[in-house]
Amino acid sequence: MNYFDAYISLIFFTKIVFVILAFTRIYMKMTGKEKSELYKKIVYLKQKLELIFIVLMALLLIYLFNPIKNNISMIDRETKLLLYLFGFVLIITAKW
Repeated sequence: MNYFDAYISLIFFTKIVFVILAFTRIYMKMTGKEKSELYKKIVYLKQKLELIFIVLMALLLIYLFNPIKNNISMIDRETKLLLYLFGFVLIITAKW
């Protein structure tokens, strides 16, 4: 496994943990545990993971579309999926 594959795996892992925290937050909200310390920690971690994901994706975009190096050939199926999901994340989380 090279560094690029490890980086893509890190981004996927970050997104999976984010989704787990999002579902946990929804479950806790539905069961009325919104005032607990655990709920506050989950919300905090979810926000931080979202920021980490956006920064990691921005760095990936900078690396892939660097005009000095031609890295377009490195865009494989997993990278396309990440870029696709990143677009949705930006639309959903935008401060309209």
